[in-house]
Amino acid sequence: MPDWTLMPASERDIEEVKARCRRIVKRRAAVSAGIAAVPLPGVDLAADLGLFAAVIDDINREFGLTPAQIERLQPKFRLIAYEAALSVGGMLIGKLITKELVLQLLRRSGAKLLARQATRLVPIAGQIASAAIGFVAFRQIGNQHIDACAKVAAELLAAR
Repeated sequence: MPDWTLMPASERDIEEVKARCRRIVKRRAAVSAGIAAVPLPGVDLAADLGLFAAVIDDINREFGLTPAQIERLQPKFRLIAYEAALSVGGMLIGKLITKELVLQLLRRSGAKLLARQATRLVPIAGQIASAAIGFVAFRQIGNQHIDACAKVAAELLAAR
């Protein structure tokens, strides 16, 4: 039997972890938006990389899906966790989160990043738009990761 103290042990626990993680994502997205409002090119991207790597790591930890936590599972459950992560497209589940990996993910959201940078050309309104785009993009990617982790946790719970 795996050590279930590392991950949510019931559907209710999964919902509580989801709610807690959504609050974390919202707070960090607000910080990201505040940094995006600073009119210095490149500062927001560097900050986003660090903030996003930290939030993904926090979400994985809350769901018991960091690489170390998954390695503590019995092989059968470890396989279920990785297969479930693949099936839901959770490319950040059970992986060591690096800035390079986050940058790869952000490149997939290239249109939003380009729009965010383009809005900087317009003084005050551009900074506000850039912050808003950054907040929405950060929150959207974070919430998608939460949903993927919740599905993996539910699969592990069902397999138990």
